[in-house]
Amino acid sequence: MSATKAGRRIVLWRHGQTSWNLERRFQGSTDIELTEAGLAQARRAARLLASLRPDAIVASDLQRAAATAAELAAITGLPVAHDAALRETYAGEWQGLTHDEIVAKYGEQYAAWKRGEPVRRGGGELETEVADRAAPVVLRHADALAPNGTLVVVSHGGTIRTTIGRLLGLEPRHWEGLGGLSNCCWSVLGEGARGWRLLEHNAGTLPEPVLGDDD
Repeated sequence: MSATKAGRRIVLWRHGQTSWNLERRFQGSTDIELTEAGLAQARRAARLLASLRPDAIVASDLQRAAATAAELAAITGLPVAHDAALRETYAGEWQGLTHDEIVAKYGEQYAAWKRGEPVRRGGGELETEVADRAAPVVLRHADALAPNGTLVVVSHGGTIRTTIGRLLGLEPRHWEGLGGLSNCCWSVLGEGARGWRLLEHNAGTLPEPVLGDDD
């Protein structure tokens, strides 16, 4: 890593609340909009994140992430680059089901996933495939930053977790250990002499419950 590039930061920001989050319904790549509360969360979080003086914003093109990113763009005046590669994990038959329905219908598949085994939940993507598409987008935008620059990535719980795991060099079976992000909370990666490291995780102000972790 070039010494001139050290000091960059990546802020990975989860979208605001949706009705499916409240229902503990797996969203995946389904395009669900923010609730009024979710929009208020985005506005509040945007005011905090604007104080970091971000240099660039990139977001998933799903409306819950795009609308969240738009609140930060409105304050900072920065454009938002939208990229479908930052969408949430496609989870096939799981999408639209509640947590209880998934456990009832796909109990062994769910248990295997929680054990850290590579599982195509609902016939969808592997977590490593999500990282394969999302992490390069994040790195490409980070590489365009000036020294000590800050990139804000607006995405989804599962995609953020897999991207952090990949950038930290963790084995996929350990990614679940990172834990979930609450709606409109964020994690911060900083760049040092030996690569990216986790500086903050699930940050906001007061702790809030994690709803719909992987969506």
